[in-house]
This record gives sequence, structure tokens and C-alpha cells, in this order.
Amino acid sequence: MLNIPQLLATELDLKPYQVQNALELLAEGATIPFIARYRKERTGEMNEVQLRDLSDRYTYLSELEERKSVILNAIAEQGKLSDELKTKITSCLQKTELEDLYLPYRPKRRTRATVAREKGLEPLFKFIKSLNVKNPVSGSLESEAAKYISEEKGIKTAQEALKGAADILAEEVAEKADLRAYIREYLLEEGLFVSRIKDDYPEGTTKFEMYRNYQAKVKNIAPHNMLALCRGESEGVLNFEIAFDEDVVLSYLESQEIKTKTRTIRDFYQAMLKDAFNRLMKTSLVGEVISEKKTYADIESIKTFEANLRELLLSAPAGMKPTLAIDPGFRTGCKVAVLDQTGKFLEYQAVFPHQAAEQRTKAAQTIKNLIEKYKIELIAIGNGTASRETDEFVLQVLQAIDRKPIKVMVNESGASIYSASKVALEEFPDLDVTVRGAISIGRRLQDPLAELVKIDPKSIGVGQYQHDVDQKLLKKKLDETVESCVNYVGVDLNTASKELLTFVSGITAAVANNIVAYRNQYGVFKNRRQLLKVPKLGPKAFEQAAGFLRIRGGDNPLDNTAVHPESYSLVEAIASDLNVPLNQVTQIAEKLKKTNLKKYVTDTVGEPTLRDILSELEKPGRDPRAEFKYATFKEGIKEITDLQVGMELEGIITNVANFGAFVDIGVHQDGLVHISQLADRFVDDPKKIVKVGQVVKVRVLEVNEKLKRISLSMKALKQ
Repeated sequence: MLNIPQLLATELDLKPYQVQNALELLAEGATIPFIARYRKERTGEMNEVQLRDLSDRYTYLSELEERKSVILNAIAEQGKLSDELKTKITSCLQKTELEDLYLPYRPKRRTRATVAREKGLEPLFKFIKSLNVKNPVSGSLESEAAKYISEEKGIKTAQEALKGAADILAEEVAEKADLRAYIREYLLEEGLFVSRIKDDYPEGTTKFEMYRNYQAKVKNIAPHNMLALCRGESEGVLNFEIAFDEDVVLSYLESQEIKTKTRTIRDFYQAMLKDAFNRLMKTSLVGEVISEKKTYADIESIKTFEANLRELLLSAPAGMKPTLAIDPGFRTGCKVAVLDQTGKFLEYQAVFPHQAAEQRTKAAQTIKNLIEKYKIELIAIGNGTASRETDEFVLQVLQAIDRKPIKVMVNESGASIYSASKVALEEFPDLDVTVRGAISIGRRLQDPLAELVKIDPKSIGVGQYQHDVDQKLLKKKLDETVESCVNYVGVDLNTASKELLTFVSGITAAVANNIVAYRNQYGVFKNRRQLLKVPKLGPKAFEQAAGFLRIRGGDNPLDNTAVHPESYSLVEAIASDLNVPLNQVTQIAEKLKKTNLKKYVTDTVGEPTLRDILSELEKPGRDPRAEFKYATFKEGIKEITDLQVGMELEGIITNVANFGAFVDIGVHQDGLVHISQLADRFVDDPKKIVKVGQVVKVRVLEVNEKLKRISLSMKALKQ
């Protein structure tokens, strides 16, 4: 069998000790964020991406080895496991190749070849094979086949006997791993995806219009095109297939399988090979190629989703400040929620600024009173229905206020999902669903990460064909992304929700509940060691979690840093050598920079960890997210009808796809900057140019009001 650690080291360009130690840590239950941050010496400073690649490939190869054992046992039980076959199976690196090798030995339903064998035609099949050599012994197919005519077995003619023998031969050919591998590769390299819209859908009546007469090379098809074809087919709108030159495939099969120059044998084999390909190989191999391209498209689309989600979760927080959150609406009014500097809900009002003049005046006074009463510093306005009208209304209100809060339009995708969720119901059982939505909008502005973890990532709206990709893989990768982001930023132990705590390294949902319950019963945590008093949070969970949990204003200043408690004694030694009290060690950045790290290296703590520790002490409690910025939408531009070609506007990136980026410019319909319009140079990947949440300047290229499509460009605009 395979030496998996050695193979992983070669494939991933790692040293054997890195692979071995990382696998040991994972087997012990260490999380990837923990290993990447606090076990750098053991892994040779492997980062999260390397660790996840290692973990995924290890899982694949382990499953492959398990499958090999099952297959080897199954073939051995049939008495057909030769040394050559065993070597091929044990050295296999891909599941597809393994299943090809197993195909001839797999239990089958009753096939035409099975029926032929039952009729006693296997000797005829062997006789025909004996004639397919360079210099065959003399023999007539017809006369040999006539020997198998049997009324009892249902073989009435020599031709029927030959047909049965051909069925056995066709099945044998169709199950040859090397032939299947060659044809599969030919389809991948030379095949064309061809699609047609069904006659039931006249031109211009479907969103799949570009696929009406579509062609793309199998090897070059873009992931979003592949997923669109699959969706169009599943919705019954279009048909697609792989077109290829079948003569090339048949010529290849003949070159591999026909050895003789005898015309009758060649003719027999040619007919048999054509049947073998068309009946037994073509459908399955085309299906496998489509599946392979679909899997690739899934993986690429999930990568884009991951990147977008990461940027969204790591969006710069406006800060924990008193906030007025507004969920806009016309007929039902605007729901206004007040949050304090911890995100705690304080008050709710409904105002109706978009109805009668009297109501608008009353709404303005209400907003003004709330701003003054709670010393509001931030105003969050949801970007849904009536958002621009509400934005302009609030702008007018602020003109009469001396100390103006910062006003920001907030993407409210998924807020309605959250407001109706079990999580929201548990937190605010007595509030209306619309009020919960407003609270979520406000908290998103204060701290996007803390609020967005409460929502299924698929509801946030940053995916591409997210319902068409492998849902199990999607969930796994998105959960990993959330976990990575939460641990990268760190979590305030005394304000974090149980949903946020669940993504902290080593903390399960049950432990997160217990942390919140402990906090509610005994008050805020004063130090990290208190965590060990939380039910079900043992030493292992403490080791994994402690470094990612922050305590502001606690007993120990180190508890508000990413320094792990296991390294506190080391920091104490550094403070002692610098002749500085421990509680002042985070205030002496210049002295720390001159510290000789080698002096503190031990068997378990090396320079990488020491560098991290000093970096933390220089900037204790620093939020690693970017500085907060927000877009200012152009006044008077509220609807798609207000747009004109050539307009230059400011907007915010809401989603990045393989083919470009979507931008919110304040008209309730995101515009698309096609990949060709992202920059003044060639762009092969939009993610290299833009990211979700980025404020950008765009020019309007085209407006299609009927289809609600807006084409934008970022070319020749200084960003």
C-alpha cells in the first residue's frame, strides 16, 4: 500500500517531519487555526492553507486505501488476484483509476455477455481471440460457430452464436482500464460541450439565452458556464452533450485490439468494437467527464464563495459605538432600533417618512430625539426597499444636528433569514421579526463578523451558483472559512454570542452555551483561567481556545492579546529581564523590538512563536481588520431609471464571480463590472483586482431597464 506521509510530503512540497507532526496534531484533535498559530515549531511554520490542503489530501488518500482493501479482498475471493493486478491496484493514486481496475470484477446485473456465457459460448469467444494474432492458425468463424447451434440453448444459427461471442468480447474490451483512461482523456482534451435551448422556449424568453447555440471546449469551459449548463438542463430548459470525433476513438480501439490482418477476423472485431464503444463505453465515459468537469466547477465556485465570504466576514468594523439601525420601508414604515456600544438593544420606534408630510415631520423629530437621547455615533440603513429614499430623509434630518453621526448604507442580505431564525427568537422572544431585522443591520455595521456568524453563509448572497454545487463540500469549506476568520480576529469572551463562540478553536456548541450560562450567572470573566470552571471545558479545550479569547480590562493584560497562556511565564521572564512590571509589558514597544529572541528559545518554543509574542506585545488587543471605509452614493440616483450612460458613481462590491464583480450603486439593482472592464490591463482572475466590501468608482456603460441589467466599468478611473 501507499506510504501516505511520504507521498504527501512529495506532492505538497513539504518536509517529512512537517507532514508527520501536522498529522499527529490533527489526530490529537488540534484545530487548524490552533496548529497554524501556536505550533509553528512542530510544523515548520505551515499556514492554514497548507494545513487544510494536507488534511483534505490525507482524507482522500486514506479513503482510497480503505477502498483498495475492499477491492483486493473482493477480487481475491474470486480467485482472480494476480501479482500484476495487485501491484496496479496498490500503486493507484486516483479513485477513478482504481474503479476502472475493479470494473471487470465488480458484481454485475445480468448482461448480454452473462447470457452468452450461460449459453456456453465462452469457448467460442476464446477461439475467436486465438485467431486475433499476427499469424493465426487457420479456422473459419462460421464453421466453428456452427458447432454451438443448439435448440435447447436457444442458439438457432451460427450468426447468433457469433453475436453471443461478440457480446462477451465487447464487455471484456469495455472494461479495460487503459482503454477507458485513454478515451476519457481524449474527451477531456478534444471534446466540445454543445448545448441547445428546447423548442418550448422561444428566443428571448429564458435566462439561459447565451446557451441557445453554445459551444465550448471541454478542457477550457469556465466554471460558471459549466454550472449554468447543469442548471439549465436540470430546469428542463436546455440539453447539452459532449461532441467529439467518434472515428478517432474507434481507430484507437482498433489499433489497440486488432492484431490480425485476416479480413474476416478484422471485420468481426471492427463491428464488435463499434458495439462495445457505443453500447458499453460511450454513455458512462461521457457521464464521467461531465461529472469531472462539474466537480472542478464546484471546487472553483466554492473557492470564489470562500474568498468572498472571507472578505465579507473580515469587513472593517465601524466600531462598538451607540448606533441607530434603520430597516427601511414605504407602506409599512421604517423600523428603527437603538443599540448601545456593546450591541445591546435599547429601544424601538416605527416611523413613516415616506407617506404624508405630517408623518414625515413626525418621523424627523423622532429620529432627531433618538440621536440626541442616546448620543448616537453611527446610523445603519439597510439597502433594501426604500433605502435611498430613507438615506436622503436621514440626510435632511442630520442637517439640523450639530454633532452628526456617520451614516452608512448596510448590505442587509440574509437579515430577514436571521430575524426569523431560532437564534433571533431565543435572543429576542418578545420582539417582532422586523425589529430583529433592524437590530441585525445595526450590529452588522458595529461588527460584521460577530453578527454574520449567526446566519447560514449561503443566505448572505456572496456565492455563485451556490445551490448547484456539492452541498456537503460547500458547507465544509464555508464552515472552515468562518472558523478561520473568527480565530484570526479573536473573540471578546465577555460579549461574544454563543454562535460566535462556537467557531472558536476547540469550543463545541454545548461548551459555548455553558460559557454564556456561566457568564450570566457569575458575571464577566476576569481571567482566562476561569474558563476551566465552565462545565465540559477541560484542559484540552482550554489549550485549543484560550489564545483566541480576549478579556479586556481583566486581571492580566496578556489576556487581551493573542499570547497563549502556556507562554505567560516566558513573557514574565522577558518583563523581568527588562525590569518592567508585567502589567506594563504591553506599553514598551521600543524596548521589546531590541530584545534578543535567541535568549528565550527552548525545546518547545522557538523563534517563530517568540516573534509572534513580541508582535502581540507591541500592539496589544489590535484588531487585524482593515480601517473602516464606506461608500457615498450619488444624490438623486435612486432607481435604475435615474442612470445615464457615462455617469461616474461610487459603489461597493457586493459579490465577486469568475466573470466579474457586482457593485451596489444605490439603485436596488447591482451593476456588473465584467472581467474585461475591471482594469486597464488583462485580468485573469477578478479576485486579484477587487474584493467584497471594497469601495470602488465605476462608470455606467449600459442600462437595460427591461432586464434590469446595468453594465459598469472601472477602466480609466483612479481607485
